[in-house]
Amino acid sequence: MRCIFVMDIYNGEVVHAVRGERSRYRPINTFSRMVSTSDPIEIVEILAPKEVYIADLDRLSGGGDNLQVIESISSRAITMADIGISSISDLSLLPESATPVLGTETASVDLISKASDLRDVVVSIDMKHRRVISKSGDLDPLDLIKDMNDLDLLGIILLELDRVGTSEGTDIEFLSRAVASSDHPILVGGGIRGLSDIDALKEIGVQGVLVATSVHSGGIPLEMIRR
Repeated sequence: MRCIFVMDIYNGEVVHAVRGERSRYRPINTFSRMVSTSDPIEIVEILAPKEVYIADLDRLSGGGDNLQVIESISSRAITMADIGISSISDLSLLPESATPVLGTETASVDLISKASDLRDVVVSIDMKHRRVISKSGDLDPLDLIKDMNDLDLLGIILLELDRVGTSEGTDIEFLSRAVASSDHPILVGGGIRGLSDIDALKEIGVQGVLVATSVHSGGIPLEMIRR
């Protein structure tokens, strides 16, 4: 099971993301039991994760970017990054050492299809209350997963924003149906509490988890993200 360490970066700092409510995010050092800094590069050096997922919240909110930080981190760890890609030209903003994440919040289904022909990409199906956050209309996540089976993708992230930062657990029944619907590796983000959740997800065929809160709180041992 891949355990991918998440860093949400805002104003140059890693923040503790909760339920996608960005106005309430606070520097991670105010929450973490593992680090006393919110500097993203220092955190990578301290925790030494094998894989990282970076959300550039500055660029996602239209207030600058953290592209240089992403490039630096991609030389230290396997990196995927969501920078709010909304056009084909945005793909070139990320170095070849970082895999672009196309989130449905900013990337249309048509753009995802075109991008997958040009570069290795991961798709993030961003959800709240089990509906896809998308500019392409009201979409059901399971239908969208099936629609993407013909695309050349490295994987699909199912990101339940209303579970992010909560350690509330995951919906195994829904995720089982998602895995069964997909020809791509399924990665899960949001609500993961600890090893029991990871074991349950592995059993239904999930191939990776995105974790942050449970790492900083000590619910997931550091060796899990270092493998």
